[in-house]
Amino acid sequence: MTAVMDLVLCAKPAAVQWGQNALVSFEANQVNIHINSEGVARLQDIQKAGRKLDAQGLKHLSFIGDSWDLEACWAFYQGYYNAKQDNQLDVVVLSDADQQRFDALKSAADWTRKTINLGPAAIYPQTLCESAASFLSGLSPEHVSYEIISGEDLLEQGWVGTYQVGKGSSQAPAMLQLDFNPSGNPDEPVAVALVGKGITFDSGGYSLKPSDGMSIMKSDMGGAATVTGGLGLAIANGLNKRVKLYLCCAENMVSGDAYKLGDVITYKNGVTVEVLNTDAEGRLVLADGLIAASEQKPQVIIDAATLTGAAKMALGRDYNAVFGFDDELVHQALQAAKQEHEKAWPLPLEPFHKGQIGSSFADIANISSGEGMAGASTAAAFLAHFVENAEKNWLHFDMSGSYQKSGNALWATGAKGHGIRTISRLLTELS
Repeated sequence: MTAVMDLVLCAKPAAVQWGQNALVSFEANQVNIHINSEGVARLQDIQKAGRKLDAQGLKHLSFIGDSWDLEACWAFYQGYYNAKQDNQLDVVVLSDADQQRFDALKSAADWTRKTINLGPAAIYPQTLCESAASFLSGLSPEHVSYEIISGEDLLEQGWVGTYQVGKGSSQAPAMLQLDFNPSGNPDEPVAVALVGKGITFDSGGYSLKPSDGMSIMKSDMGGAATVTGGLGLAIANGLNKRVKLYLCCAENMVSGDAYKLGDVITYKNGVTVEVLNTDAEGRLVLADGLIAASEQKPQVIIDAATLTGAAKMALGRDYNAVFGFDDELVHQALQAAKQEHEKAWPLPLEPFHKGQIGSSFADIANISSGEGMAGASTAAAFLAHFVENAEKNWLHFDMSGSYQKSGNALWATGAKGHGIRTISRLLTELS
């Protein structure tokens, strides 16, 4: 059994033998974290300490002392987490209320990170839908109902984008349609609809990815996992609004049955799309979810997706990108992220972007054409064609920050859960 070491948060600097401005020091059965910063910098330093101690192989730690508050404990846990989940952290310093909040955060983040980190043999469209439904049903069984539509049934019900992207795989594509309705009233209006991209593995299809880019494509369902985790966190914290969740799940594979460049897809809302790149598949499945969400007439639609390399090039893996035509709604999303100590940044979306995805054979194409086009913005503009009132009630998150290809000072390699707190706060705040 691994010995438990006490974890102390202190303001005094480390003794000189630990190095100049040392973040951690040790004495007997105790680890000291030396923090002189404040605000956001303080939380980042605490998270860095968690990362250091995981890297040093300390497997069982216990918070002690009265300097630990909820945000400090959570910052440390985010850094201490690793994909193997082989660390144990005893949180015994919080009030009952803060302990409940910490446990809710841990449950939602652990599910999100673990799910994204699983390989495609374990998480494929059907199992992703089942896992999300099980996680949310377990939080509020009396208020959650759901349906999983898969395979040929998708085509019969008109969810043609998800079907076309996934038909080349031996694992059938699937859509989860989940209803959280705490009122119990079947006529209760839907306050928010959430839509998540659930590409459980992305080879790029016939627009084949190179091996280096494909190696992390188990994480291409990060949007679906994040909106599920965000809803789960909100439910655990007492959400009392009706929310519908749509996860559009497929494997994008190469086979004789796979969709091809030059195909034209006709969506349920009548929009036709020419496929010019099979590696721009996320927007094709999201279109189904956005149509389904729009049919419910929610007050707000939020989608999340690991959608473009362009957003990652713009923001790196530190920030999630936020898009919307409604500046006030975008600002609310940015404020929610800031209040939850998560990073989000706006990228431009204007009506003229919708004109940069033209096609000679369909209403629109699934990629922009021409030199100098903004890839993340035109991808968002593509999605706008499938939202009934995109100018006023829609937010799009391009999840650049959901996965860390290699570890750094703050995060272990793998999924981060970055964004679930923002989604949860928005679900609580949006009316």
